[in-house]
Amino acid sequence: MTDRTSSRANPEAAIKDPDEWVTGEEPPTAAQESYLATLAREAGEEPPEGLTKAEASKRIDQLQEETGRGQ
Repeated sequence: MTDRTSSRANPEAAIKDPDEWVTGEEPPTAAQESYLATLAREAGEEPPEGLTKAEASKRIDQLQEETGRGQ
């Protein structure tokens, strides 16, 4: 059994590139859509439409950088 509390655990190991997601081509989640709308408003942009789950994740990362929320 794996000890998940180990100090050797790498928290970034669970982070996977959205392009590699099995569900990446699905529509974005409601949470993604809501957060995208919030970030887009803060960036002075229209909320994006028609994105996949993976594309929404990437756009969230971009908008977080633009708005300073990603820090």
